[in-house]
Amino acid sequence: MRLMIARCSVDYAGRLSAHLPEAVRLIMVKADGCVAIHSDGGAYKPLNWMNAPNRLVEGEGEWVVTNTKNETLTITLHEVLSDVSEEFGVDPGLQKDGVEAHLQELLAATPSTIEEGLTLVRREYPTAIGPVDLVCRDPAGQVVAIEVKRRGEIDGVEQLVRYIERLRLDSSLGEIRGVFVAQQVKPQARVLAESRGLRWVEVDYDQLRGMDPGDLRLF
Repeated sequence: MRLMIARCSVDYAGRLSAHLPEAVRLIMVKADGCVAIHSDGGAYKPLNWMNAPNRLVEGEGEWVVTNTKNETLTITLHEVLSDVSEEFGVDPGLQKDGVEAHLQELLAATPSTIEEGLTLVRREYPTAIGPVDLVCRDPAGQVVAIEVKRRGEIDGVEQLVRYIERLRLDSSLGEIRGVFVAQQVKPQARVLAESRGLRWVEVDYDQLRGMDPGDLRLF
């Protein structure tokens, strides 16, 4: 991970053009090549970014990041205030809570609960940015990436989108679609999922565990 704090201006050229005027910002370069520019605010979302794979060329007072679509992110460095690099090593990934982890196990055992005809390829399918909860194939042979949450919110949908982007770099997998699965999918997450071409599915944890709806429950 490389973290640079600099007074900089940024220009993006691709499907459209965008310009960030000169200001002090944080420039983050991750080990996978992702470059993100942050302001001192706005929560976690960067002002501009370039996902991997890409090529970063450092010139005198200027960085040019180019991706496989020939989109460019040009960072003009007016003044460098700090430049630090650190090796993080291999990240173990997000540790799910007990219910969420068990929900994933149950769905891996019965993927047809999510969608008729699905067969499991692998649970915790590895990618450079973390494991995909479930990777399955449908009856037509298409790969289906599945993200499982206890509570389905916007962050989970965006996480699935990023995983699908990584999976699509492997041409051997062919066409890939995604399904967002949770016990409850929030309305905003439903809208975002549909806008990204994803399906969303709500599942009943107790029914997956084999509990009859009429059984007595403590909660």
